[in-house]
Amino acid sequence: MSKIANAFENGKAFIGFLTAGDPTIEKTVEYILAMEEAGCDLIEIGIPFSDPMAEGVVIQDANVRALKHNTTTDDVFDIVKAVREKTDVPLVFLTYINPVFFYGYEEFFKKCGELGVDGIISPDLPYEEKGEISEIARKNDVDVISLIAPTSKERIQKIATDATGFIYVVSSLGVTGMRSEIKTDLNAILKDIRDVTDLPLAVGFGINTPEQAQNIGKIADGVIVGSAIVKIIEEHGENATDPLKDYVSSMKKAANE
Repeated sequence: MSKIANAFENGKAFIGFLTAGDPTIEKTVEYILAMEEAGCDLIEIGIPFSDPMAEGVVIQDANVRALKHNTTTDDVFDIVKAVREKTDVPLVFLTYINPVFFYGYEEFFKKCGELGVDGIISPDLPYEEKGEISEIARKNDVDVISLIAPTSKERIQKIATDATGFIYVVSSLGVTGMRSEIKTDLNAILKDIRDVTDLPLAVGFGINTPEQAQNIGKIADGVIVGSAIVKIIEEHGENATDPLKDYVSSMKKAANE
């Protein structure tokens, strides 16, 4: 069994994302540990990819920086290994399916299971093709996290019924990135999902301020933040530990207010 359920046991879950290898392998390990210490209940680790089509410019640029340092999938597994020597905080890979395919599904998920990766989110894996990896992942205690977008209303029941771990509810149309306002009727979407599953529901895409985290925390089980965290790392480089801790702490607190 994965440890994902643990992330939702301490009030509203705060889920943070960062790109592996940005700015370095060693700093990624340090930043993951700092984020957990500051209140992250689950951490998404982005595997760098050359064509991250669901990402906005902030995370795209982080992918470019990590790839310039020649960060490989094996390097990302080394990051997980180092993190697992210090903590058992739930960890989820966010990756496009191409790097997983080229690594080899069997080998990739076997390593995930051995090192303690609890789940995988793949934005470009259609629900209809989820079966390509779901059985291999399940065999290695890795949850394949389903995404439900504002356009998914007609498919909510189908997607949610066989989801595992938690459900990633996409707050807005478009790519990732910080938004000043979220206009989607999240209450309606969350209700439709809750009608068919008891899994925790975490909302991401666009959330970056404590006020937004507070509002999402009132209706969802978790708040997901990526671009704002990656932006802090971009701005502070190898000196981002304290700013990250301050930000994560404030967002975790706001989500539970």
